[in-house]
Amino acid sequence: MLEPFVSELYSGHLFAGSDEAGRGPLAGDVVAAAVILDPNNPIASLADSKKLSEKKRVALFDEIKEKALAFCIARASVAEIDELNILHASMLAMQRAISGLRVTPEHALIDGNRIPKDLPCPAEAVVKGDDRVEAISAASILAKVERDNEISALAERYPGYGLEKHKGYPTAQHLAALETLGVTPIHRQSFGPVKRIIEKLA
Repeated sequence: MLEPFVSELYSGHLFAGSDEAGRGPLAGDVVAAAVILDPNNPIASLADSKKLSEKKRVALFDEIKEKALAFCIARASVAEIDELNILHASMLAMQRAISGLRVTPEHALIDGNRIPKDLPCPAEAVVKGDDRVEAISAASILAKVERDNEISALAERYPGYGLEKHKGYPTAQHLAALETLGVTPIHRQSFGPVKRIIEKLA
């Protein structure tokens, strides 16, 4: 267990945690969330979304939305990912999530080592923040569950790719389906495996 993060810049309670889901997949939007937790309404078992079972994430998804002082889920589209690159699109999604909170935070803690531009408050980057800051853990859960739900819905529109199983990540099944079925509008054309198939078919 990592040591909880303690900010040297801010010691209040009105701060947002933010994280994203979906940097690595070949398909779908990158989704981000921002959460301001209520210190008087704690949520047990918050942890990095990747370390929780799907059942636990789904239960916490509803609990976070019910108990948080504020939350916002935002995204950057496949077109924005291809235009900006995935890093900048992830930053844009987090900026939208933090700016979209109905309560303006006094401070923001961002998972990772970079801070999005144009935030409504001062911010700090927290490496491994989804393990060290409960508000970032909560944001990671919201972003992950929301994105998984969106990809599962897209799987019905684009059958044959196995999206409901791998959620757009570059598995052997997904790569084989791209070879046989081709590239769809939800695929990120700037990503190497997708780019290579487009070039091969050109």
